[in-house]
Amino acid sequence: MSTLSSLWAVSAAALFLGQAEAQTVKIVGIGASSCQYFLRETSGRPEVEKNFLAWAQGYMSGLLWRAPPGKDEDLDLMPEAYPLLKQAEFLRNFCERNPGADYSDGVTELYLTLRAPPS
Repeated sequence: MSTLSSLWAVSAAALFLGQAEAQTVKIVGIGASSCQYFLRETSGRPEVEKNFLAWAQGYMSGLLWRAPPGKDEDLDLMPEAYPLLKQAEFLRNFCERNPGADYSDGVTELYLTLRAPPS
């Protein structure tokens, strides 16, 4: 019976840990918008797109700040090879290709691109 109790405890702990990892956070601010909204609001309005990009930089800084020790410590969010204009273009292209996605999804993709080793 002791083995059965141990197996149950391990299973319950694994289930709890899986649920803890699956927690989501509520993203707020202008970047929590859909790609459709982003494309509509920024069309011909660079000052609005600049606001979205500022949000993106703050969001990525938050991702970097929350990264576990030893992960992404040397990540440059504005590398020479990916200046802000190129990042803005990346986000526009992402939303044009994925109008049903959220702008923050594009920012996450940009973050992953920035952390990928240069090829």
